[in-house]
Amino acid sequence: MKQFLSILLAMWVSPTTESQDFKRLRENMVRSQIESRGITHNLTLNTMRKVERHLFVPAAHRKRAYEDTPLPIGYGQTISQPFIVAEMTQLLAPKKGYRVLEIGAGSGYQAAVLGEIVQEVYTIEIVKNLGEQTKKLMRELGYNNVHVIIGDGYQGYKKKAPYDAIIVTAAAEEIPDPLIEQLKEGGKMIIPIGAAADVQNLMLLEKKEGKLLKTALTPVRFVPFTRGND
Repeated sequence: MKQFLSILLAMWVSPTTESQDFKRLRENMVRSQIESRGITHNLTLNTMRKVERHLFVPAAHRKRAYEDTPLPIGYGQTISQPFIVAEMTQLLAPKKGYRVLEIGAGSGYQAAVLGEIVQEVYTIEIVKNLGEQTKKLMRELGYNNVHVIIGDGYQGYKKKAPYDAIIVTAAAEEIPDPLIEQLKEGGKMIIPIGAAADVQNLMLLEKKEGKLLKTALTPVRFVPFTRGND
């Protein structure tokens, strides 16, 4: 009888204990990996503390979810390093009423981070199975303002343009013209530029009077930007 009660007690407390453990890991992630490297945007910091990164990685890698590293999510794709997600979010300086376009939904983690801040996120994933998986996860987590579209991200999503901000989470060798056209005047785009086999440069683009002001930021390494005819 005692053994049976012990099993029941373990089953009852373990979800809470696990949740508390992950919360502590998130707090440590923000403090040691993100704040310590100069991220100061309060909305970004608060959101990184809130969004449960372990829910966006496969079960086999869940224990590593809050480590300072990208992780595989299947289909040859990865979830970005937490610091990179925070840095890209801060650079966009998202606000409550924004409409944001993301190219490369992946597991949905970056979209969820943005979805906690802005009004609407439209995120495009070219890998159909991964996109369907992410769409389901967003529904389950209640991110009703995050819309997953399966298709070629090079073309953007003209239906909901223009966008206050555009974020690209795959390395392109050049900036896609449709994305430039769909960026609102005064809007910002963050995109890694460079060959897939090399280290790329993270670029911040700002649209002013119809022209792009380009700022090279930091070396990064992303999965390649895949086209529909590749």
